[in-house]
Amino acid sequence: MSWEIVIGLEVHTQLSTNTKIFSGASTTYGAEPNTQADAVSIALPGVLPVLNKGAVERAVKFGLAVGAHIAPRSVFARKNYFYPDLPKGYQISQFDLPVVGMGSLKIQVEPLSGKAASYEKVVRITRAHLEEDAGKSVHGATQGTTGVDLNRAGTPLLEIVSEPDMCSAAEAVAYAKTLHTLVRWIGISDGNMQEGSFRCDVNVSVRKPGEPLGTRREIKNLNSFKYMQQAIDYEVQWQIDTIESGGKIHQATILFNPDTGETRAMRSKEDAHDYRYFPDPDLLPLDITPEMLEAMRATLPELPEARRTRYVSELGLSAYDASSLTSSREMADFFDACVRVVGNAKLCANWLIGELSAQLNRDGLDMAQCPVSTQQMSGMLARIADNTISNAGGKDVFRTLWAEGGDADAIIEAKGLKQVSDSGAIEALVDEIIAAQADKVAEYRSGKDKLFGFFVGLAMKASKGKANPAQLNEVLLKKLAG
Repeated sequence: MSWEIVIGLEVHTQLSTNTKIFSGASTTYGAEPNTQADAVSIALPGVLPVLNKGAVERAVKFGLAVGAHIAPRSVFARKNYFYPDLPKGYQISQFDLPVVGMGSLKIQVEPLSGKAASYEKVVRITRAHLEEDAGKSVHGATQGTTGVDLNRAGTPLLEIVSEPDMCSAAEAVAYAKTLHTLVRWIGISDGNMQEGSFRCDVNVSVRKPGEPLGTRREIKNLNSFKYMQQAIDYEVQWQIDTIESGGKIHQATILFNPDTGETRAMRSKEDAHDYRYFPDPDLLPLDITPEMLEAMRATLPELPEARRTRYVSELGLSAYDASSLTSSREMADFFDACVRVVGNAKLCANWLIGELSAQLNRDGLDMAQCPVSTQQMSGMLARIADNTISNAGGKDVFRTLWAEGGDADAIIEAKGLKQVSDSGAIEALVDEIIAAQADKVAEYRSGKDKLFGFFVGLAMKASKGKANPAQLNEVLLKKLAG
């Protein structure tokens, strides 16, 4: 390419505390406007912020999960700017001394074209700092008016800032998805993008190979991976076209319009000095002791990358299967529970990635909402593993479990789905078919191997689909060989 793309992300992750970062007001989503705006949220004179310990613990857990440096002492600062939904006229954030320092995240990139091979890449994380969210401007409640809802004001956020290590929309989307999985996996955020719990700002610039970094434009508040890809692709092409036609890129904050697929400038982009950062005099420095650090490290679950590695090295799964099964912690835990009962990891993986995931997609559910329990699924898979039922019979059982619940063994009995595994019975059935199809047998023995499927079909029809496929194939091959 004659142009290089440079992308960095700033991700605002709402932390899963019950109360706000500096007060006891609720963070529950969907309340009536301004019903969760307490004295601290609306900045009444004389009120003082008190730091939420739970927000600190979640920030530290994230830092540990990405192998980052955790600052033994960090400081809160005032970021000064005016906006109607910012009651104090400043935002409490962290600037030069954040709680989480440099770390990294390994991502698996699936090229958006679908033609190139997937590959791994490590994206460096510059920092992650604690801050409070602002309120929300509500436009158009009455014609020509704007209201302000301060329910979100003071909600705890962890802003995760990457280095500009990504060079395509595919890499940016892969990084955002991996980060989204991680914050949900370790339980620090619900990651609900529709409710604003995971919002991405994307910094995009272009340059000729070997030249200094170009001027960046920041695409604000993307809450969809699909929109992120569309916004980056449009913005990259816009910047290239602008430069090639003799124009100049100006640093700006821009918005993406999903209806038109275009980006548009919202305001000129401020630099750090424009915000006049200074330490917040109302908040003490945040000290994290080694004992606190180890206590929080002990609460971390097995991380996605470690579990993927285990699935490949210990269970013999492919990298694709391992990646699919760790798309969420709920899916991975479900899989582990099934393997403990069934023992056949590949069988369990095939069913979870295939039939179960497809049914979840059809019904618009995520793994946490799956109506089939691990006990029910394991019971069905165990009967496939021990050849009590065929894979096709398993699908029949699964559909019943999904729609009606129940027990796999009871469903198998009620529906008469048990396979015929008696070798004598299968041989007798095959003998009858061979005797009735003498001409086809002669053709098969003369070299028309493709007729084997024809005999399998007749045998399965004669057994009403209950013949054990492996045994049936073995007997047919032997008998047809003469």
